[in-house]
Amino acid sequence: MATFIAHLKIFDGKEAEFETVARQIWEQTHRLEKDVLRYEYFRSQKPGHYYCLLSFKDYRSFMVHQTSDHHEAPDFGSLLESNKLEWIDPVQGANELPPTEHQDLPDDASELAKRYSKDHGVVMQKWWSKLR
Repeated sequence: MATFIAHLKIFDGKEAEFETVARQIWEQTHRLEKDVLRYEYFRSQKPGHYYCLLSFKDYRSFMVHQTSDHHEAPDFGSLLESNKLEWIDPVQGANELPPTEHQDLPDDASELAKRYSKDHGVVMQKWWSKLR
């Protein structure tokens, strides 16, 4: 399973355009991807800052999402000033999502998936394993 929060900073003046793209990707993700468990956008208290909570059945499902036509089509690069992923681990018994775990890509993964995997690899904190 793979769950994380994306911390997004949008270029000034691009917020409305970003929200339009977010709605489009949200709709297509929920309609086309069977292994998405959570995919939700939130506005922050700080102007121009957003969060996206994403959770997938497994890491490979996340890579399917990342490399999908509906995710790649919008030009996020022109909207995002910065993007930081924070991998999170659901507290079992207090959250219905399964634990976040690393999973290797299949040998035949696309070059795009390999690039995303390098840039968006699961980061599991050592202290999590002490509490599982």
